[in-house]
Amino acid sequence: MAVAVRTLQNFVGGSWVEATGDGVREVVSPVTGETLAEAPDASPEDVSRATRAARYAQPAWEALSVFERAEVMHRIADVLEERQEELARSLTLENGKPFKAEALDDITEMADNFRSSAEDAKRLESAVIPTQDAGKRMITLRRANGVYAAITPWNFPSMIPAELIAPGIAMGNTFVVKPSEWTPIAMADFMQAMADAGLPDGVVNLIYGGGDVGERLVTDDEVDAIAFVGSHTTAEKIVRAAGLRRTLMEASGNGPVVVCADADLELAAKGAVYGAFYCAGQVCSASERVLVDRAVHDDFLAAVVREAEGWKVGDPFDDETLVGPMQNEPTAQKMDAHVEDAVSRGGEVVVGGSREDGRPTRLYWQPTVVAGVARDSLTAREETFGPIVPVIAVDGDDDALAVANDSHLGLQAAVYTADLGRAFRFGEGLRAGSVIVNDSTMYWETLQPFGGAAGTKTGWGRVGGRHALEDMSDLRTIILDVSGAADPADGSPPAA
Repeated sequence: MAVAVRTLQNFVGGSWVEATGDGVREVVSPVTGETLAEAPDASPEDVSRATRAARYAQPAWEALSVFERAEVMHRIADVLEERQEELARSLTLENGKPFKAEALDDITEMADNFRSSAEDAKRLESAVIPTQDAGKRMITLRRANGVYAAITPWNFPSMIPAELIAPGIAMGNTFVVKPSEWTPIAMADFMQAMADAGLPDGVVNLIYGGGDVGERLVTDDEVDAIAFVGSHTTAEKIVRAAGLRRTLMEASGNGPVVVCADADLELAAKGAVYGAFYCAGQVCSASERVLVDRAVHDDFLAAVVREAEGWKVGDPFDDETLVGPMQNEPTAQKMDAHVEDAVSRGGEVVVGGSREDGRPTRLYWQPTVVAGVARDSLTAREETFGPIVPVIAVDGDDDALAVANDSHLGLQAAVYTADLGRAFRFGEGLRAGSVIVNDSTMYWETLQPFGGAAGTKTGWGRVGGRHALEDMSDLRTIILDVSGAADPADGSPPAA
């Protein structure tokens, strides 16, 4: 049965309005190959209208008490929970992620982000700082950064916007969101849920388009701050264009998994496979490189093969499916190229290794394990963003650390070991924003501070818990003179 094609509209100042740009993009399902929607590009005038609407709404929204903002945010969470199945089905059709295994959880986590940000904002205490001058009092408080431009990716097309919007509006900011041109429907559905929950007009606005629209948005005079999640190449372009605006950037990962000689190999194999195949590997914190001590390499590889063979690829609406199609052809082609390159440099495909025939689209890639991966191969040097476990042999802890840190990216890493001292050595020595011990690189909690390490191209700032609230607000210092009218030097009391 054919799907009714939707015509998407911008959401500006509390209303759905037609975009006036020249381009129209077809949104095609990676699951079925059907056209789901048409998304007209926003014109420069559309961008300006959206940023002005956010600017107009911002003072009144920030003027509300944090408890009043929290009440709205809890209502948004309620609507998301009520519409969980509807939102998840639309998400699966547009993105390709398995409905039962992944999409439902995405909607749950969206609601969790609104509830936790609402409550964390109520408890975001600030300091009274001691002063050298006895007649002064120095206090700090947090104020909103203002109007945010948020540019978000296609792999979590509603959950990542929620991770940014929830802490942002909790602090009194307003938003203009431009989702990925590959997955605009998920954000449209999310926007409707927020509007139906009673979010005031103009607090969150939505426009569509590609890189040219994104560039106009981040350089618009009304924009005070930018939040971005996506590739490091796009992040670098945004930072150049942003100038001195505040930015929160999360930009690519090449997550190493280190399997030490004393590791629980079954546990490590399970974690590496999960981290590589979840969301068809299209996750910034995926297990992109698995560095295994040569002493346990063969036993670990055998365990990985056993685990990988249990991951079924297929229709994401089938409850038994764990790996759906990849979202788009360019990403699938990157997987093609990385596997071919790994084999050309001496790697051996031991599980999978190609696209699946006989599927509705060419985007169904087999869960893949490649052994003997060279350290200079594409999959070792770059973010593959596909369902692959690349296994690289290393010679002890020093070698593992050197190989793991030989990367321009540093988001989330994992180490498997039974030794506490070794866990701390890798935890402190791996150049990553987060290091998970004895679990997958995909381990995640809503309150976890998540972001890139210094010295890498993965970006800066943190989403998660109070850390996001702090990054998305401005520290204001107020110094009060409380000495009274009398000269404090003479010790006399102030005049009546």
